[in-house]
Amino acid sequence: MLSYEDEAFRPYNGIIVARRLHERLSGYALPMETEPLASKLRPKALEEFVGQEHLVGAGKPLRIAIEKGHRFSFILWGPPGVGKTTLARIYANSIGAEFFELSAVSAGKADIKKVIDTDTGDKPRVLFLDEIHRFNKAQQDFLLPYVEQGDLILVGATTENPSFEVIPALLSRARVFVLSELSAEEMRQIIDRSGFKLNEEAQDWLIAMANGDARQALSMLENTAQLYDEITIEHLKETLQSKHLRYDKAGEEHYNTISAFIKSMRASQPDAALYYLARMVESGEDPKFIARRMVIFASEDIGQAQPTALVVANEVFRAVETIGYPECAINLAHGVVYLSTSRKDRSSYDAFFAAMDDVKKHGNLPIPLKIRNAPTKLMKEQGYGKGYEAYTKEDLLPEKLKGRKYLDHG
Repeated sequence: MLSYEDEAFRPYNGIIVARRLHERLSGYALPMETEPLASKLRPKALEEFVGQEHLVGAGKPLRIAIEKGHRFSFILWGPPGVGKTTLARIYANSIGAEFFELSAVSAGKADIKKVIDTDTGDKPRVLFLDEIHRFNKAQQDFLLPYVEQGDLILVGATTENPSFEVIPALLSRARVFVLSELSAEEMRQIIDRSGFKLNEEAQDWLIAMANGDARQALSMLENTAQLYDEITIEHLKETLQSKHLRYDKAGEEHYNTISAFIKSMRASQPDAALYYLARMVESGEDPKFIARRMVIFASEDIGQAQPTALVVANEVFRAVETIGYPECAINLAHGVVYLSTSRKDRSSYDAFFAAMDDVKKHGNLPIPLKIRNAPTKLMKEQGYGKGYEAYTKEDLLPEKLKGRKYLDHG
């Protein structure tokens, strides 16, 4: 006979456990709560916030702004589930503002006007505009004067590079903060806070699956606990496959599909790549987003093996800009087949990041005098440019890195 004290039910979140036990003991189903676990666990202050130490750690820019109550507009750029909405709320609270939240996917000029017309007394207005990259130029132009005049403080959130999608006038009036994926250790902290108990193996699988997205991990835990009496890898996998428990479709499915698309081209499988392209087109994905990833892919994965790939990818991007849907889907398909069937070579990509590692490790090492610019007489007297030969085979790296090879010449 099950009882409320049964050990078998203690590991789980208290609210879910109580509901499940009540249902099993009484035969009466309690109504499900509507607030997701990720929302319940949302930090209210920086002391509770996990991750983004480069922004909210001691002495870091966003922490200083929040602690001192600076009033300014900014854009949070980063992957889903890393704390953009939470930071916006914490910031608004720090300056005593009235907080308004809109999604650029569904909001328009009328919604912005409602925010402006809302009487907030002496309180400033903070408008959190999620997916700001989805606002078109006309909508952003409409928003601009209210930001300029101080009628509202704009906090935008985007998963896309704002340099591409936000108009220069608006971008110049907002500081951009770049957020990172959460590390495995940070994800572990958040999972531990959920109150769910799962073994290390299941936790490692969940962290790998969520790929730095805390909201996805918490939704997965909550959904699994509602379906099963125990959270195991098998139960987590079963939950993931359930069509009725898809969470955060706009975020998760978006990133899952673009990941599959890129990996299919990388594996030289045009059929798979075309399938994932079709899924994105059918769902209304921004064609410029797809084309931009193809331009990156042309250099990252094809590179020196077929330099014309970058030319083709750029032309596809240009075609997408000038033609638009539905016809530009044909241009995208053309480019996808070309990139998928091209030979692959990541040597230039790998070489660049190997060089970047040395820059981060050693800082600005002294450049050899003979390859320094010498525009003045004094510089020439100091030996700048002395002995320079245009086609020398001498190693021109800084002294500390002599002999270092980044590019595999085969």
